[in-house]
Formats: sequence, C-alpha cells, structure tokens
Amino acid sequence: MIYIAQLRTQLEQTFSPLACECNITGDHTLTIKLYHPVSGQVDLVVSGLNVTMLQTPESVAALIEELRYELECNSLQRPDPVV
Repeated sequence: MIYIAQLRTQLEQTFSPLACECNITGDHTLTIKLYHPVSGQVDLVVSGLNVTMLQTPESVAALIEELRYELECNSLQRPDPVV
C-alpha cells in the first residue's frame, strides 16, 4: 500500500499548480481534495476511496487517470477556470 504522504506528493506533481490534501477517515476510506493553494478554491473532492485498493503503482496510476477525468469534467462546467 502506498503511504498517504507519497500519494499526496505524487498528486501534487501530477496536478501542479494545484495543491492536494489526502485524509483517511474513521472508516479507513480516503478523501482527496485538489485546490488552488493561493485562493483556496477547491477544484475537486473525492471521498470514500478504498485505501487497500492502492497497493500497486498501476492502481495509483488508474486513480490519477480517474481524478484527471473528473477534474476535466468539472472544469468544463466552470465558465472561467482558474489556472
């Protein structure tokens, strides 16, 4: 399983200039928030992710692709995306 700090670093590198928060909840699920570090504007929040599913580099890559897709869909609905 990947460590949460490693996952956060990898997500920030992938989605730069966005910042990332990764939190484990009481039921051992993961919440990921991607946001603009200066304005604090949140671009994406995904919760309820099963942490045990992130055991391989391939599963982390699949998660990143899913987040990329969700982020792209969210930004298409925003009239003036902040970059």
